[in-house]
Amino acid sequence: MNIHEHQAKAVLKEFGAPVAEGVAVFSVDEAPAAIDSLPGPLWVVKSQIHAGGRGKGKFKEKEAGEKGGVRLGFSKEEALDHVKAMLGKTLVTAQTGADGKQVNRLYIEAGADISRELYLSLLVDRATSKIAFVASTEGGMDIEEVAHATPEKIVTVQIEPSTGVTEADAGKLCDALKLDGAARDDGMKLFPILYKAFVEKDMSMLEINPLIVMEDGHLRVLDAKVSFDGNALFRHPDIQALRDKTEEDEKEIEAAEWDLAYIALDGTIGCMVNGAGLAMATMDIIKLYGEEPANFCDVGGGANAEKVAAAFKIIMKDPNVKGILVNIFGGIMKCDVIAEGVLQAVKETNLAVPLVVRLEGTNVEAGKKIIANSGLNVIPADDLDDAAQKIVNAVKGA
Repeated sequence: MNIHEHQAKAVLKEFGAPVAEGVAVFSVDEAPAAIDSLPGPLWVVKSQIHAGGRGKGKFKEKEAGEKGGVRLGFSKEEALDHVKAMLGKTLVTAQTGADGKQVNRLYIEAGADISRELYLSLLVDRATSKIAFVASTEGGMDIEEVAHATPEKIVTVQIEPSTGVTEADAGKLCDALKLDGAARDDGMKLFPILYKAFVEKDMSMLEINPLIVMEDGHLRVLDAKVSFDGNALFRHPDIQALRDKTEEDEKEIEAAEWDLAYIALDGTIGCMVNGAGLAMATMDIIKLYGEEPANFCDVGGGANAEKVAAAFKIIMKDPNVKGILVNIFGGIMKCDVIAEGVLQAVKETNLAVPLVVRLEGTNVEAGKKIIANSGLNVIPADDLDDAAQKIVNAVKGA
């Protein structure tokens, strides 16, 4: 689960991280009081969407101007003008796709005198099963660009779970970020704080870009992006309360209610598969034959007909879907159950796109018989390669 910048900063502030004063606003009427509550003389007005690259983004609406999704106000009047220009408009960034995202809230924050911009993140290193800090002196830039152009400027520090952040670990991070004086003192305190927040709140990613050294020599968290492990949210009702469903794909929300693993993608072929590995293989072979998957959808090993029908309907809600490939290996979930669910969904959705079904495993002959005797326009396939070719050809009109 992702949260907004202002929420992430509030969480980090609870643990003692240095963040600026700021107020989230959801309407233009709330803005004057929020601006008055901050000291000035600089107000930073930030669009709050679940995507990076906000500062470089552009609004679809001409009346929003050309200044991007993060703007500086050097007076209260200018800050209010920025609020009026951005709130309710659609911001397009490198991470939103061409459709962009509507800005339903803004964060108005006290400005800072910046001396240096740094990059810092925490994530779970799957290779070592440890939490790792990733640090770079090249803050404010896309870390992918830094990794590509100057990989030597990125330093990774693995943290031993049994000890947490030691003084030696903190020292390595300070050295990597070239911190001295007050900034080094702040860093020695900050890094254990961030690790503690990461562990106690079951984060899966914490990115601070930039972490700044101010003109007075102290550190400040200028931006923060946080993701949480969805499997651990039951332990954190306070974090669950921060969820903003307007930032999520409606299909993914509905899928979660059915306990389906569903992720929307940009392609044209909908996929319904059981098992994450088989789903990935299905997506790969679709790409191999020249088309793109419209989703990742794993119905799991114990699905019933109703759950299969629900998955089918969710896939069909994507207007980009031009064809559907059902690829099921029956183990715990039997092929005849899948067949019943697929046919139920076809009838209820008045399916108007090609559908290819490949079944294998438990009760496969019974499943194939159900589909064959249905009288519906379903294309059977013998194996995954056959299925992929048939759905790609059908979508392309061959």
